[in-house]
Amino acid sequence: MKRTDAARRTVVPSGRSTRRATTTVGAIAALASLVLTACTADTETADRASPAARSEATAADGKLTYAQNLRISDAKQHLITSCMRKKGFRFWEEKPLSLEESRPIGYVQDDVDWARSHGYGSRITAKENRARLRNPNIAYRNSLPRSRQKAYDIAMDGGQDAVLLKSPTPFGGTITKQSGGCVSQAEKALYGDPAAWFRSDATVSNLRPLYVDKLLRDKEFKSAVSAWSRCMSKAGHPFPAPNAARQSTREHSAEQTRAEEAKTFANETRIAVADATCAHSVSLRSIGQRREAHYVAELARKYGNALDANRQMKQHALTRAERIVPARS
Repeated sequence: MKRTDAARRTVVPSGRSTRRATTTVGAIAALASLVLTACTADTETADRASPAARSEATAADGKLTYAQNLRISDAKQHLITSCMRKKGFRFWEEKPLSLEESRPIGYVQDDVDWARSHGYGSRITAKENRARLRNPNIAYRNSLPRSRQKAYDIAMDGGQDAVLLKSPTPFGGTITKQSGGCVSQAEKALYGDPAAWFRSDATVSNLRPLYVDKLLRDKEFKSAVSAWSRCMSKAGHPFPAPNAARQSTREHSAEQTRAEEAKTFANETRIAVADATCAHSVSLRSIGQRREAHYVAELARKYGNALDANRQMKQHALTRAERIVPARS
């Protein structure tokens, strides 16, 4: 999803390290399943429910579902819209996708019904890209005189003179972001402290590279992927791993006629359905989640404080968001 707080972010080499933190159950829960299934619900009950019901299910560990994260995003949009209008500018909230369309897809996708309807989400991506290109906020800003454009930028995120937040990343770089204007006000309303939220988000969002390679080389997970591959071969789709199956559906011209796109999407759907069916049959997701939790626990020994802070601020933001906007349908 396009973020309205897309401030200037850069990563530069740094030798700084994050101080060691303690491990907690909450910290582990905050990161678990980021690679394999993104922010979807985890319970067996949720797996058997409809997409809408499943999206509302919350795991016992307190991890937010993708629907809850989306509600926070919508609340932020609403707060920015209200703030910009108070500052004398027009602003439109961006909600191009439905709840079902907004569902994130991780390395493992085992929802057969979703795959049957959306394949790997190529049409959803195209829809989102069209909405981004037609963003009325961009057109509106471009229509303003230069002096008003500068005022618009200052109102939005503080402009060139905004406070520049900096945070070291787990892999040794530094991320920077402007903080000011309506974006900062919205983050303060939701998370409490924009600077603390930025530091937490910069750390947690960049932990995946520290363990994803270990996970993909994990003996038990590799065995499950091999079982998935054998299942796919029997279904007529010989691929070594889920990412290869997904990538094969993207090997086509960027410019397609309507008939060509329909044929491409039909092929994408066939492969995605087989992928999800095989993933479900060999329990690839549950095995992956268990092994992922193992590697996340190792990271939590060092980054537990950041993970706990991130989880707590997200829970606080959700509580605030529930008072501001309804759940996405």
